[in-house]
Amino acid sequence: MDQDTVLQQFEFLENKIERLIEALKRHESENAELKQLNEQLAAQLQEKEAGEKRNDALKALVKSRIDSLMGRLSEFTEE
Repeated sequence: MDQDTVLQQFEFLENKIERLIEALKRHESENAELKQLNEQLAAQLQEKEAGEKRNDALKALVKSRIDSLMGRLSEFTEE
């Protein structure tokens, strides 16, 4: 092999390695963005679940109060 051929092969390899490095950097950046999005979605899900629990507790309280009022009304109408 002559020197020009060897230099061309090295240049070819250097270009390939540069493209691989650029692709790796892109993938790392995309991965970081996806991790951040995943964390945001997990936080939103926790907020939604907490809201649903509060809503369920409120529903139970309202039902209890209504049942109590209905019981008092039925006592009143029985008299």
